[in-house]
Amino acid sequence: MSDKPAAPTAAETSSERTFLVVVDDTPELLVAIRYASRRAKRTGGKVAMLYVIDPIEPQQWAAVGELMKQEAREQAEEVVHRFSELVLALTGTLPRTIVREGNRRDELLKLIAEDPGISVLVLAAATGPEGPGPLVSALASKYASTLRVPLTIVPGNLTEAQIDAIS
Repeated sequence: MSDKPAAPTAAETSSERTFLVVVDDTPELLVAIRYASRRAKRTGGKVAMLYVIDPIEPQQWAAVGELMKQEAREQAEEVVHRFSELVLALTGTLPRTIVREGNRRDELLKLIAEDPGISVLVLAAATGPEGPGPLVSALASKYASTLRVPLTIVPGNLTEAQIDAIS
């Protein structure tokens, strides 16, 4: 066993913090984007957005499967572009965007493990009676020990004024 400290990661040596937000179709997404954008602007950091395309089931005809993948990718690009405009308006800079295909939780965990530039994961909790949402629930419990970055969970029912006050 060596007494020598481990080499710092890119995130530790860089003064620029990257706040990662998972883009999905939930209403609380806007809360997460606003919070991450405000924190990034205040700390001189940046925002990254991950959109995960659900896996396309294999089709009997390959051309149909490829068309479905292409359409899903185009929809993902459109959604990410729309939210990129919001991040630009809030921070003055375009976010980094990542589009992957697979299971949302698994792809998120892989990205965080692979990318040392990600500093903070920002998620907003759902406000409905079914709980905070499957991703928040999984990452705040079973998978919490696998994260190498802090997880910030923002209440999904905050107003813009409340977000601005705490960020």
